[in-house]
Amino acid sequence: MAALTRYVLKQTTFAAIFVTLALTFALWLTQSLRLLDYLVNRGLPASQFFELILLLLPKFLVVTISVGTVIGALFVYNKLMQDSEIVVMRAAGMSSLQLARPALWLAVGAMAALYALTAYFLPLANRNFKDMQLDARHSYISVLIQEGVFNSLGKEVMVYVRGRDEEGALVDLLLHDQREEDRPVTLTAERGALVREGDEGLRVLLLKGTRQEIDREAGGVSMLSFDQYVVDLASFSSDRSGRWRKPEERYLHELLNPTDEEREESGFIEELQAELHQRLTMPLYPVAFTLIGLVALLTGDFSRRGQPRRIAIAVACIGALQGLGLALEDITSRIGGTWPLMYLCPLAPAIICLMLLGRGRLRFRRALRPTGEASA
Repeated sequence: MAALTRYVLKQTTFAAIFVTLALTFALWLTQSLRLLDYLVNRGLPASQFFELILLLLPKFLVVTISVGTVIGALFVYNKLMQDSEIVVMRAAGMSSLQLARPALWLAVGAMAALYALTAYFLPLANRNFKDMQLDARHSYISVLIQEGVFNSLGKEVMVYVRGRDEEGALVDLLLHDQREEDRPVTLTAERGALVREGDEGLRVLLLKGTRQEIDREAGGVSMLSFDQYVVDLASFSSDRSGRWRKPEERYLHELLNPTDEEREESGFIEELQAELHQRLTMPLYPVAFTLIGLVALLTGDFSRRGQPRRIAIAVACIGALQGLGLALEDITSRIGGTWPLMYLCPLAPAIICLMLLGRGRLRFRRALRPTGEASA
């Protein structure tokens, strides 16, 4: 029996790994294209670009491991039925639970991998991704400014640049600053550059231009010509210390122990609670999904042609279960007291499927033979 279990486990493991890698690569490629603009048009260094897209992997693996596990199990067990290997294993005395054991071992391994991802690697990747994205927007703001486009730096400052010279300096620059609503300022300059001076933050150096300021209270406009002018944009520098970490960026202990200030924020505690229970329940889904697939294949009538109808029903049930889980997560983020339903969603189907496998038996269909063949 142990040899047969190892034989099936080896096949399901290879199939699950192949499907998981294929799905991960497809998702990774499509999402990486969204970040390609930072490399091609906005001057982000290639090393940081590749680091950014690598940080996306844990987010995709959380999804693809569950899907890859159940697809691998369904594919291998359906193939074993078509090749009549399941019949041989039945004849050797293996029960439905014994036949399901290799897929269950695989599902438990997937559950362990997901717990490691959701507890540590996923929040680590999310917070590093957000930090790098924030640094890229501010540290490389000079190259993020596109030529011939009105570029917004926050909601109060807008910059327009006609082009760049051979040295990379900005040519024919217009800057509109309305951080002081009653006294908006518009500056134009023949040349300019965005510079970062140590701890002083980001600044714009303008050469040979004019400064126009509107005084709405007095109803007048003042104009000043200058040879050199500096605009302070330190407020746009990245400041991680003052930024609240989003729930997906926090480790489990941080989700359990929010600060007093965060507790007072309306709805934030519910979001933290939903994220915590979602991290704890998500790894249970590979087991539930795999059990649903095994019940579809290992109970009911046996057919050498496979079980396409049963597989389709199993896939529909898996999709409905996943949709219900997402809906419960959304409800919990709004109504904190509903979190026990998040655990019931994967555990109840898993327990029911185990009971069905414990008493389930394959029923073999008798092939209809011609009368002459039967009498012979």
